[in-house]
Amino acid sequence: MVTLIRYVKKADRDNRDDSLFDEVIFETVEPQTADSVIFTLDAAVEALGFGWFQFKLCMLLGLAWTADSMEMMVLSVLSPALQCDWHLDKWQQAMISTCVFSGMMISGAIWGYVGDRYGRKVSIILSVTMTAYFGLLSALSPVYSWMLVLRGLVGIGIGGIPQNTTLLAEFLPTSVRGRAIIMNTLFWGFGCCLLVALSLLVMPTLGWRWLLGISPVPLALFLALAPLLPESARFHLATGRSDLAAATLTRIAKTNKKPLPDGTLIQSDATSRGSIRGLLSVSLRQTTFLLWFIWLSCSFCYYGLILLTTELLASGGPCTRIAAETNCGCQRLATADYVDLLVNALAEFPSILLSLPLIDLIGRKKCMATLFGLFSLSMFSLHACMHRTAMMVMLFAARCFVASVFQVAYVYTPEVYPTTVRAVGMGTCSTMSRVGAIITPFVAQVLLRAEPHAAIACYGLVSLLAGIAAMLLPIETKKRALQEVH
Repeated sequence: MVTLIRYVKKADRDNRDDSLFDEVIFETVEPQTADSVIFTLDAAVEALGFGWFQFKLCMLLGLAWTADSMEMMVLSVLSPALQCDWHLDKWQQAMISTCVFSGMMISGAIWGYVGDRYGRKVSIILSVTMTAYFGLLSALSPVYSWMLVLRGLVGIGIGGIPQNTTLLAEFLPTSVRGRAIIMNTLFWGFGCCLLVALSLLVMPTLGWRWLLGISPVPLALFLALAPLLPESARFHLATGRSDLAAATLTRIAKTNKKPLPDGTLIQSDATSRGSIRGLLSVSLRQTTFLLWFIWLSCSFCYYGLILLTTELLASGGPCTRIAAETNCGCQRLATADYVDLLVNALAEFPSILLSLPLIDLIGRKKCMATLFGLFSLSMFSLHACMHRTAMMVMLFAARCFVASVFQVAYVYTPEVYPTTVRAVGMGTCSTMSRVGAIITPFVAQVLLRAEPHAAIACYGLVSLLAGIAAMLLPIETKKRALQEVH
């Protein structure tokens, strides 16, 4: 079955009404009775371009990105505070981060399955609701064990983050898709900076409970605006609801004030959706395994650097660790530490200026490999005993490079997978990335205290291997249209 789209255009183009059409008619017919003129969903998306509809979608999804990044960034300031208030050992401090990442690992593939089976919108709203609810409850944690459980449940909710990118990518034309997704990561950087700024204001006076209570506010705002979130036309088409896909395309046409192509919208043949077996098919197997390692490495390095920065700032660097650890009990972050954390978080913004031109100039694969290599060089430079200012410069550069490579991975992954497994592909990559995130607290917070140079070397070596994996990817997605089936 296919859906025929007929629309009656206004005779008077000077009419001030926002709608381009007086009437739009959808008719589901047998293929042999349809008009000879047909168009694909890709052709429709390209014709409608990037307009007001996509801009509003970026803003709405960006709000979710901001809130999720705040829930992640809070770990870097929460752990030192709890160490002092609850007299935690280093391994107990690391377990807080590990529980969050474990929840993300467990839920990543699940949210992907929900996205492919029941819709990207459903997956996003459910995950955001869970993050907001348990994030607020964690502010009331009476003891350490409750904090572990509740932050783990927050992690399960945050595991749905990649579905934001899946939904956005499916509404973007090929020419701007990479740049638009990278620009949308501005909201992640904004969330990181906002959380550190809030910490600077809240932690010295009100404490960590108030910080955990305030951080879910953007999630609540997103949920209030969630009815405005559209469902993916590609998802509707893959599930056989071409009438809903056509309605969404018409909504985009009216919002962007651009006409749809005339004729019949082709519906893809029904096929299985949300199957991990699809990711391991002959055509996708190598890509999947390499992407799993790349995402694991991205998360290991990115979150490790965030935790590492806090530890190095508190101790004064890897060469002064012994003096910093002399029976001081705990080390609360000082105002200067929060300022340095804010400066380091600002590296999220120049990272966008770095990845934006490279991603279309040299392609996704070479871009990831180059950025992994630059991150490795930055990490190895920390072996030198340097002044605090020089150390901050290297940490800033490393944050910039690893944030950039994460941005490119978020572009490449939804591009390389077809619609039928795109959400579960993003979900399983997210799951694998959390394996790296689970390991990284024990390197950045535990191993660093015992052997700081060994901890730093771990990040340099892992990033080098990930750069090689990026070059071995069999498919370059630069200027490649999204695929519907594999």
